[in-house]
Amino acid sequence: MSNHTFELSSVMIAFAVIGVIVIGGLLAAMHMKHKYHPNLIGALIGALLCFLLIEALPALT
Repeated sequence: MSNHTFELSSVMIAFAVIGVIVIGGLLAAMHMKHKYHPNLIGALIGALLCFLLIEALPALT
């Protein structure tokens, strides 16, 4: 495994962890304020997965 590939994968993992923390914090804040809406949660998760797929696929191929 080359050094460039290792750096790329570690950066992608770091951004994924940051994204999970941000989305988790947003969901926790919405749940605490009782503005919990399942459709919004689904839309956020779908948008995050779509963004990750679009960004990660060219980097992996």
